[in-house]
Amino acid sequence: MKKPPPRSADHPRPVRPDRDPWWDNTRFVSAALIVVLHTVGSIMSRHESLAVFHVATWAFRVPVFVVLAGVFSSGGPLGPRQTRTLLRSIVLPALVFSLLFSLEQYALGGPFKVYVVQLPWTLWFLMSLFFWRLLLPLVAQLRHPLLVTTAVALAVGYVDEFGLTLSASRTLVYLPLFYLGWRLGQGLLRDWFAARWSLPVAVAGLLGSGVVGLLWHAEVKGTWLSMRHAYTADTPLGMEGAWLVRLLVLASAAALVMCLLRVMPKRRLPLISVLGSGGFTVYLLHPLVILPLREKGLIERADTRLELLGLLVFGVTLAAVLASPPVRRLVQPLTRPPVDRLLFAPLPVPAGAPADPSAQPASDALSKRLEKRPASHDNGSDRELTYG
Repeated sequence: MKKPPPRSADHPRPVRPDRDPWWDNTRFVSAALIVVLHTVGSIMSRHESLAVFHVATWAFRVPVFVVLAGVFSSGGPLGPRQTRTLLRSIVLPALVFSLLFSLEQYALGGPFKVYVVQLPWTLWFLMSLFFWRLLLPLVAQLRHPLLVTTAVALAVGYVDEFGLTLSASRTLVYLPLFYLGWRLGQGLLRDWFAARWSLPVAVAGLLGSGVVGLLWHAEVKGTWLSMRHAYTADTPLGMEGAWLVRLLVLASAAALVMCLLRVMPKRRLPLISVLGSGGFTVYLLHPLVILPLREKGLIERADTRLELLGLLVFGVTLAAVLASPPVRRLVQPLTRPPVDRLLFAPLPVPAGAPADPSAQPASDALSKRLEKRPASHDNGSDRELTYG
């Protein structure tokens, strides 16, 4: 099983020249589930089967993306190169796709609205990813990081000011999962991912998620899973015990993500592994496709089981198309705007470095080229954007 080797917060992850299909397989499954849910989300209240799907697969959508983002993040201090990567792969795409969303919304007959502190639809993830990356070096210095981030995630539910603005609520609530992903990248839970006994346990966990969705989907409130707002009194324990509900939700999400990773094939799968490398491109593009279908009432027309099945197939197909290499290459100017020379000054040359790069020893030149390649991300159109 290929896994990121253990490393400390003070030492960067050793570079691997090849992608690990384990992460790509997981990424595509998560991306496809997100697209399917967003496709049927506007009609979910009319169909119990879709509500079951929503609850049963919640942990395999956004929580998986958060954990994987942490896996490929660095806990080291942000230097000039890392800061530019954040701006290039997170901030600029967020601005570009926010503008595209505004233009599409206007073309569909809505008002033209400029989004700044509250990004539309799925783009909250980019804003949260930016802050997670800024916070991780600080969190990694704590004596008990998981305990502290979890306590913060539970406490912010009682503060009304932490809401959608700057994605503050989701950033802090999902921070424990992001940190958990970073620790997985260091080698945490290796025994779980390798032991034979853990496989049937993981399968049972996935089946248990389906059972919960089937039997108790009506009792699971949307506010429990959205992580967007302060607590409400819609929990069985009232406001006083709302933090216990959130703790149970976060713990369940973490456990189910571990179950999904355990059962996910670690070998290269035909088509799936290739599409998985474009998972975040799918995340960015699919709202632009779904929004006009929803606003024109095409999705609302689905009513029979066959039509609902057709929507599910459409969602998976859309994810596959958007993740395909040709589409990724086509939209690369949007997902990774080529504005380096326009925005960034040349990086300072370290003291003592030769002025002529060609004068460096071949081994040093190779090392510097490898340092520019984030581990497990060999596709230039998606690697930095995914886990900057």
